[in-house]
Amino acid sequence: MDYDWLSDFQALAEHRSFSRAADARNITQPAFSRRIRALEEWIGTALFERGPQGARLTAAGAHFQPHVRDLLVLLDRARRETRAIGDRRTTALAIAATHALSFTFFPGWIRRVMQSQALGTINLISDSMAACEQLMLSGEVQFLLCHVHEAMALPFAADRFPSLRVGDDVLVPLCAPTESGEPRWTLPGTAAQPTPYLGYSQASGLGRIIAACGGLEIGATVTGLTSHLAATLATMARDGHGVAWLPLTLAAEDLDRGRLVRAGADRYDIPVEIRLFRSAGRRSEAADDLWAVAEEPVPSGPG
Repeated sequence: MDYDWLSDFQALAEHRSFSRAADARNITQPAFSRRIRALEEWIGTALFERGPQGARLTAAGAHFQPHVRDLLVLLDRARRETRAIGDRRTTALAIAATHALSFTFFPGWIRRVMQSQALGTINLISDSMAACEQLMLSGEVQFLLCHVHEAMALPFAADRFPSLRVGDDVLVPLCAPTESGEPRWTLPGTAAQPTPYLGYSQASGLGRIIAACGGLEIGATVTGLTSHLAATLATMARDGHGVAWLPLTLAAEDLDRGRLVRAGADRYDIPVEIRLFRSAGRRSEAADDLWAVAEEPVPSGPG
């Protein structure tokens, strides 16, 4: 029995004309007639009475009609549900991450996650915080990995975008050292000697965090460069162009090798969380698996 025969039966029962039903099914009338005869042979009785006025259901055909309708609904539902189950496993996970975390935190974190759970294909989109937020809000990604501070405003409603802490970090004011290893500039700056400041642009989430943490009392500064890329500011700081608040996950190696040093006391540090946001509207089996591993307790400390 061919699935198409059931749809042919429905079309003929509705149109009561072989020619109109064949047009509706987008096949020739002879081919349509052969398929109706094949269905009747499979059933073992006539389903339609043919006459000058067209075709009408026999008693057997009238009995068969509601079963056909139910079968078509059930088959279509089974097809869609089965495809959805396949898609839950085969669809790539789309994760947006800010530039800094894409290069530093994400590789080690996703490697640990995949040691616990096979996730299939992962599509990582690295961009500014502003761009990542738009990707999340528009439903283009399932997850967003970013730095968060309690004073920072975010456009994510908790019921639509639940989040988990997956790590910790610290924003530290750093600059190039002098030949003797001392900081080239120290905070707070003074009117006589303002501190050259390497700042984040408005698209940067780190810049938004720093702006939200008022009262750092860093003194007089003069902005020499702005960028939404922490890596760019780190390079400029290493080259001696000023002081930048850099995430420790990004700057740890430069600190260890003495290429960067602290430009101020610990009171200028800004502790932040690394959080994973999830879009509640974009569910899949792989997304559920990732979330389950991410819910496991996270050790404290940067990275």
